[in-house]
Amino acid sequence: MCAWSEIFTSKDHENHHFISRPPIFKRWVLEGSHSITNLPFTAHDQSSIEQSKKPQLKERFFHFSSAAVSKLKAKANKECNTQNISSLQTVSALLWRCVTRVRHQANDSETVCKLLVNNRCRVNPPLSDDYFGSPVDIISGTATVEDLMAHGLRWAALRMHLTVSNHDDAAVKKWVESWYRNPVVYKRNGLFHPNTTHIGSSPRFDMYGCEFGLGKALAARSGSMNKADGKVTMYPGREGGGSMGVEVCLLPEYMMELECDEEFISVLKSN
Repeated sequence: MCAWSEIFTSKDHENHHFISRPPIFKRWVLEGSHSITNLPFTAHDQSSIEQSKKPQLKERFFHFSSAAVSKLKAKANKECNTQNISSLQTVSALLWRCVTRVRHQANDSETVCKLLVNNRCRVNPPLSDDYFGSPVDIISGTATVEDLMAHGLRWAALRMHLTVSNHDDAAVKKWVESWYRNPVVYKRNGLFHPNTTHIGSSPRFDMYGCEFGLGKALAARSGSMNKADGKVTMYPGREGGGSMGVEVCLLPEYMMELECDEEFISVLKSN
């Protein structure tokens, strides 16, 4: 999107275009693996997208100011005696705790927070930021409901930080190697579960910097295929400065409770 925007804003009268960061199309392939893989379909209809009935959902858009994010991050790092927990990890931990609380799961049941992560910088040698494609992975922080609720935000934030930190070159290549041995095409209905908070996108994406002649966007939103119970989509706040816009999708009864959740609302009020 940013490249398209740059082409739009830099074209001259002779129809020349300029991209400051040209995409890199050379494919990364795991050493010793074949560059072409057959997908596990034996019939044409197996490759079609499933048309399962979607549950009724409520979506809300919450704004975290740069001050609120900084305060929350500082609190988590101070209580963990570290400076390594990021803003995204801290806000993700908050959402994980609050969404789990409003779902009223049994204390001994497992709850999961999934993060969609960029593998470009995690393989060795790293891929360029301009590598064209989608080298991403889903990593999971897990806990029992009892532990997640009892140990506070710092514990959840540290758990998310360790989950991200442990996703290194060896972990990426192990996953890719297992996929080569048993190729699988992921479908939407296999990604979302009732005990999962699934966090995607990033406040680092330049959603508001893309210009196509209509001026700065008023808001960033996602499409219908990006919504499910427990799906959270992160955006930068429109004013920048480390602020965040967060799109949350939940079943109606859970959303009603989230809007009254004391821990969640206290952070929003600090805006």
